[in-house]
Amino acid sequence: MSASSEKRFLRALRGEALTPPPFWLMRQAGRYLPEYRATRAEAGDFLSLCYTPDFAVEVTLQPLRRYGFDAAILFSDILVIPDALGQGVRFVKGEGPQLDPIRSAEELSRLDPERVLPHLAPVFETVKRLSGEIPQTTALIGFCGAPWTVATYMVEGHGSKDYAATKKWAYGDPEGFDRLIGLLVDVTTDYLIAQVDAGAEALQIFDSWAGVLPEEAFTRWVTRPIGEIVRRVKAARPGVPIIGFPRGAGLLYEGFIDATGVDAVSLDTTVPLAWARDRLQSRCCVQGNLDPILVVTGGQAMLDGIDRILEILGRGPFVFNLGHGIVPETPPEHVAQLADRIRSFQG
Repeated sequence: MSASSEKRFLRALRGEALTPPPFWLMRQAGRYLPEYRATRAEAGDFLSLCYTPDFAVEVTLQPLRRYGFDAAILFSDILVIPDALGQGVRFVKGEGPQLDPIRSAEELSRLDPERVLPHLAPVFETVKRLSGEIPQTTALIGFCGAPWTVATYMVEGHGSKDYAATKKWAYGDPEGFDRLIGLLVDVTTDYLIAQVDAGAEALQIFDSWAGVLPEEAFTRWVTRPIGEIVRRVKAARPGVPIIGFPRGAGLLYEGFIDATGVDAVSLDTTVPLAWARDRLQSRCCVQGNLDPILVVTGGQAMLDGIDRILEILGRGPFVFNLGHGIVPETPPEHVAQLADRIRSFQG
């Protein structure tokens, strides 16, 4: 395939500056859409939504029908990995995910990596079907949670504000904690390769809680594991671009790019645009980083925020996105206005 005929999203990830830039939104399939809520109610519990290809394909396609994004992202969840390992994951209404916590290296014997790929077969079926059903100009993104972020849920047993249990294990028994991280590197690599084999054209690694670690720990449990996953996936499936999202990394973004070998980084809302242009965009494609609450707000505030990002980052390798996932209270008509504004950008 020639560069000019390749999908625009993939061209940007490979370092091409495009006007207007390609765009998609994290959590673009979700509770802000009434059609999603209807499908979610039909599916029953959340994991059934993720593991039933008919439902997962449908909710992935819903935002494409409305907005024509340049990329679709597989509808799933980062916690299908601990679920597949046998830890036991439940999504409780009003409370979020609940897991049976693992707090020591000895408890890792509860996990069975051999069951991961068979358990996730419905996810691969969803990817395969999506690759044939999305528009020909739309790229398909597979994804996973990064080892550190997935580990926080596995250790805490739920979301957390301070990650005290995870840090206590990591700081107090780093070699034991490394065993958990190493296990997650292994199964996550296999999971991503299987997504590529099913039809994913690019991959994103979400490290949502990377920013809670100090520099040395960030290097050990964010940068090195993601770098190892990138190295293994690229060795097994050359040419598939990978986006890293070390949310909250701040000044550590630069070293993260250099050490991991990612093709692009997704920027959280706090990353200064001019700094990203000068220090990051010369290293790789950047993606981001509109505040999701601006899309809730809408109006001139949202338009001004979009314009500022486009003016500063839109002349280099760039994919427009949010700085984190779209939130449930977002009016769908605001997303339509966002899409129109990006498409009208002249550079």
